[in-house]
Amino acid sequence: RPISAFFLCYVGRVNIVNKCVLWYNKTVKRGISMHFTLENEYITLSQLLKACDVLPSGGMVKAYLADHYVLVNGEKENRRGRKLYANDVVEIDDKRILIQ
Repeated sequence: RPISAFFLCYVGRVNIVNKCVLWYNKTVKRGISMHFTLENEYITLSQLLKACDVLPSGGMVKAYLADHYVLVNGEKENRRGRKLYANDVVEIDDKRILIQ
């Protein structure tokens, strides 16, 4: 079952990547911001990073998280199975993903 995402566009260029629409918000200092809409109760960190095209595959997610961490609600996280629920915020590099 494919994971779908819905993103809002405030200002800037819009790109379509798979089923994700990314928007570049000039008011956000960290770069790209995304809003991801859940279809189920939760999504794992690995699934989210793949669905938003942050990392291309599960193997890349595993390798990235072995050496780096992402911020989930402001806390360091490197477990790819971490369950993410509505209103969670994930930050990786210059990308910020708000889960709705």
